[in-house]
Amino acid sequence: MRLYSATASPFARKVRVCLLELGLSDQVELLDAASTPIAPSDVLILQNPLGKIPCLVGADGAALYDSRVITRYLNDLVDGDLYPSGPQLWDTLTLEATTDGMMEAAVLMVYEKRVRPEEKVYNVWIEAQWDKISRSLDAIESGWIGHLDGPLDMAQIGAGVVLEYLDFRHGDRDWRKGRYGLTRWQTEFAKRVVMEKTQPV
Repeated sequence: MRLYSATASPFARKVRVCLLELGLSDQVELLDAASTPIAPSDVLILQNPLGKIPCLVGADGAALYDSRVITRYLNDLVDGDLYPSGPQLWDTLTLEATTDGMMEAAVLMVYEKRVRPEEKVYNVWIEAQWDKISRSLDAIESGWIGHLDGPLDMAQIGAGVVLEYLDFRHGDRDWRKGRYGLTRWQTEFAKRVVMEKTQPV
């Protein structure tokens, strides 16, 4: 299998962490395919018409894309437990969707300044994206710490990745302020070997 990825992408990192947790990293070739909305990788477009990473290409040449699709596929491939069975699955999927939405908002904030001409940067848009992230952080702090403290799943991986991405790209925003439970959880989760091995660059 081949994974089109980029070391700074939180979505791609989520997949790389999943590969390591499932013991599949030696079965997947990592290919750098850095891409932006206005300059997608030509190689990547051949696999994914959206021109987005991550994108996993199997031995049969079929491509899977969107990080949640890829991680679900990988988990099923080895009968893993990163997506629990029964009613607990819906909590995992909902929290994973929340962390993915936070990643998307955080990436859009970066693109607004990196891709647009300086005179067209819309700060109201940037702050609206941060509001999404802030509301989500508060929701996780108030209602999801118990889940994060439970058995490892993809929602936890998503949370660990997005919190470190906020440090990486938006450290001046100080997401930890007033969020003591989430801060405590992230401090411990960041010590996992898989998180240390996949630090964004």
